[in-house]
Amino acid sequence: MKKQIITFVCAGLLITCSSSSTLDSDLSQDPVINPPVGTVDWSIPKSEVLDGGPGKDGIPALENPKFDNIQNTTYLLDDDLVIGFKQGDDIRAYPHAILDWHEIVNDNIGAVSLAVTYCPLTGTGIGWNRILNGKETTFGVSGLLYNTNLIPYDRETDSNWSQILNESVNGPLLGQKADLIKLFETDWKTWKALYPNSKVLSTNTGFSRTYGKSPYGDYNTNNDRFLFPVSKDSRLPSKERVLAIVDGSDAKAYRFESFAADNIIKDSFKGINYVLVGNQNFMVPFELPNNMAELQFEYVYTGSEIILKDNEGTEWNVFGEAVSGPRAGDVLKSAPSFIGFWFSIPAFYNTLIYSN
Repeated sequence: MKKQIITFVCAGLLITCSSSSTLDSDLSQDPVINPPVGTVDWSIPKSEVLDGGPGKDGIPALENPKFDNIQNTTYLLDDDLVIGFKQGDDIRAYPHAILDWHEIVNDNIGAVSLAVTYCPLTGTGIGWNRILNGKETTFGVSGLLYNTNLIPYDRETDSNWSQILNESVNGPLLGQKADLIKLFETDWKTWKALYPNSKVLSTNTGFSRTYGKSPYGDYNTNNDRFLFPVSKDSRLPSKERVLAIVDGSDAKAYRFESFAADNIIKDSFKGINYVLVGNQNFMVPFELPNNMAELQFEYVYTGSEIILKDNEGTEWNVFGEAVSGPRAGDVLKSAPSFIGFWFSIPAFYNTLIYSN
């Protein structure tokens, strides 16, 4: 894991990420020194854990959220990003436009206790199981950052977790890994075509926020704009969105442009075989066990949820579910992965970049 010394925090974040619903601060203000985090044990360098400004729960995570149907969701533009989840016929979309302001959504979908964790500063959306050691908990926003990335805390034990490391880095659960839940990220136009009858996280959250207007201005597209110091890897533009497959302390990054010539990539990383499917709007990776390594896949995406057909005649959707054919009912194993800004991957992992 790569580390760097970070000692400053942006004063503007305190205003923008507080209870205000308007953009009343310039987040490019000069940083000021904040006091260090306390003396309890951390598995990451304590001096690099920053106070982000708003304090614990200053950015309010959502619990028991309300949902609308797609027809009643009018504030999203076609290129706005959403994070999707599917459990049987219950399909839900969590827009970045709401996650920008809340960062964590604690939701229950049937028997699944899901935490959608999202960090606007690293662009990373990752699903966690909220069952910890047999008990259901909720996650909140600690107000702390490591490598400019979100540190959630669980309310059952008050342990702090690194989102990108998927691991408790402080507290009673120190060293415990989060159980990942498969999410699918794409733009709003694509999602509407894939799942026109899905539910969409409602702006009726109980909080007054300007949903649809980012609290961070042009942060997502300005490669030179950072709110906190962080090491930068010049191999790719800092804010380019990439998909990272992670394995231990290593990661491999895939670019959207890698799918321009071929929508299917078969690759291996640290001895594991993967098939990745993508286009200009989404990337999704699956592990291929030995009994499936010889399958030949054809890209058949035409706007519906079906993206692959194999040489045995089975059709697979974007969540890796076999919806028809001889393997109907099977599910491709999700790769441990997430999409985020390029700079955030090598800040946490020794990172390779896939080359066609």
